[in-house]
Amino acid sequence: MIEIFDAVEQGSEEWRNLRRGLPTASNFKAIVAKSTERKMRATYMRRLAAEIITGKVLDSYTNSHIERGKAGEDEPLAAYEFLTGYELRRVGFIRNGRLGASPDALVGEDGGLEIKTQLPDLLIQTIENDKFPVEHIAQCQGNMLASGRQWWDIVIYWPGMPIFRRRTFRDIGYLAYLRKEIDIFNRDLDALVARITAYDGFTLERKGASDGAAA
Repeated sequence: MIEIFDAVEQGSEEWRNLRRGLPTASNFKAIVAKSTERKMRATYMRRLAAEIITGKVLDSYTNSHIERGKAGEDEPLAAYEFLTGYELRRVGFIRNGRLGASPDALVGEDGGLEIKTQLPDLLIQTIENDKFPVEHIAQCQGNMLASGRQWWDIVIYWPGMPIFRRRTFRDIGYLAYLRKEIDIFNRDLDALVARITAYDGFTLERKGASDGAAA
């Protein structure tokens, strides 16, 4: 069942809790990583397992480019809306069973939008390649998997540079593959949580509880 949380602000504590222990589209690239990159999958799984076990959300990686992108989203959103004539719907989070997504916007009745920043020299390369960037396929197809939408636009920008925009449509074969890999990931995640919670090691919580009982 698709659940859309409109009133939740992305980055808020409520948003973080909705995502806790749940594979999300921005990390689907790690889930489908090739054998040479399986470390990404294992690292992501351990993070989600820790969130499930502790009941607390771990801080995710960020850097100056990510923060700049978040801070500057309003400008490309307004430009996209003006140039396309589409009505944008800002949402906080979408949950669909045991996967989720935090799209930058839903577009009209059938589409969605992902906004990225890219350094000017890399953006020039993207513009000259003139193709939907392969590094964002898992996320954008994942957004469609989570939302049930039919297409997704990506906008890549940098202040003072031309805006790059391309659209990708639902790829039934890829979505089936993605769903299968996410299901396998979730089964492996459950097994990891079970192993760790069954571990009979020493914890401060257990020691504190024992000391209290003895008193």
